[in-house]
Amino acid sequence: MYDVVIVGAGIVGAMIAKELSKYELNICVIEKENDVACGATKANSAIVHAGYDAKEGTLKAKLNVLGSKMMAEICRDLGVKYINNGSLVIGFNDEDKETIKNLYLRGIKNGVERLEVLDYEALHKLEPNVSKNATCALYAPTGAITCPYELTVACIGNAMDNGTNLKCNFKVESINKVDDYFVIKSNKETLEAKFVINAAGIYSDKIAQMIGDNSFSVKPRRGEYILLDKECGKTVSHTIFKTPSKMGKGILVTPTVDGNLLLGPTSVDITDKENKNTTDEGFAKIMSLAKENVDNINLRGAITSFCGLRSVGSTGDFIINSPITGFINVAGIESPGLSAAPAIGVYVKDILSTQTNLTLKQNYIKTRKSMTHFSDASIELKNEIIKNDPSYGRIICRCETVTEGEILEALRTNPKPTDLDGIKRRTRAQMGRCQGGFCIPYIVKLIAQETGQKIEEITKNGVGSELIISKTKEGC
Repeated sequence: MYDVVIVGAGIVGAMIAKELSKYELNICVIEKENDVACGATKANSAIVHAGYDAKEGTLKAKLNVLGSKMMAEICRDLGVKYINNGSLVIGFNDEDKETIKNLYLRGIKNGVERLEVLDYEALHKLEPNVSKNATCALYAPTGAITCPYELTVACIGNAMDNGTNLKCNFKVESINKVDDYFVIKSNKETLEAKFVINAAGIYSDKIAQMIGDNSFSVKPRRGEYILLDKECGKTVSHTIFKTPSKMGKGILVTPTVDGNLLLGPTSVDITDKENKNTTDEGFAKIMSLAKENVDNINLRGAITSFCGLRSVGSTGDFIINSPITGFINVAGIESPGLSAAPAIGVYVKDILSTQTNLTLKQNYIKTRKSMTHFSDASIELKNEIIKNDPSYGRIICRCETVTEGEILEALRTNPKPTDLDGIKRRTRAQMGRCQGGFCIPYIVKLIAQETGQKIEEITKNGVGSELIISKTKEGC
């Protein structure tokens, strides 16, 4: 029997697992997909929000500001990219200027530090490519960017280094309370746990209903993005927002920690929790609004697009509670969920501590070695790396300069990937201009060799995404 089962291996479940792994607890994280970070975590804006947007007094506001302050140290401890680039909310007219003033006042109440309201001259001096029609802005120097799926992999890996178990392809079919523990069933396996933490993202309402909690619902909100090549990455240095509406923060333009330029997201409420299709209408909106906010965007530099589904809770705020002893909901974690995730982990730990005694581990491992990023290394360091391990001298992904050694390192490091997208999230192989057109066969071969899977069993992202049906001729 486990002490704690965490349902969901997105950024929220990962941060909870990382926090709880500091204590003498037998923990298991369960995830319905083939890998961690496969839901909203892999398809969001990657922004560490300063905390001026959420309404004062809400959990969103409190945990956003706290989480934002924690993020830099966590990323440093776990070897994850983090850039404190600052953010700008730009305005074009008197109505926008009033909104910006209100955001400034809200940010001050929320405890956001060093906020400024900029006039035309100050704005364009700070960010020359912002639209010449923009007249003012809210400047949040504490805003930042990171990589949400890299951070999730690192958090789960750190938790596993501290004894946590991970079970992927575990789709919960039922949860029942028996005496003072819970029985969690999938179609293949049954687990028992004293405590269950529901961090199931867009399906967190369904998980809550399994224990009789019908107090909230979660609906999907579609968000489409366009990613531009690294040659476009220096168009802006800050994260650029327009003044927000009730549907969200609008179309943003932001550099990424890997040097690309990201545009999006759209914001459309839908009913299908599995519909992640991109649309012509969505792309047209992104391109139109992005060009209104920022000049000189090279839309011909687009290399890929994707869609994520945000978990919009029915209460208008994060839903973090314990409807019955032993069961904790962590639901409706939409934006600023990534920013708030470190603080959510602590908040959940505090709830758990009211229901059981928590004892800190004496041998807790706080840090995690960064994955090798060969392309970022100096010539001297590259030579040293290759000298120690020649596999780092064989380039597999030419677009992103990812080596065989990096792919093998990913395959041997917890949480271990078993499919192509898992390799992509850990190494950036397949993320360049050709989107895997050249490197996929080599990566498939490495996955098969390292995991023992047959070539025909290797998938893009789990069951239903098989790549190879059979050999075309004997001897292959």
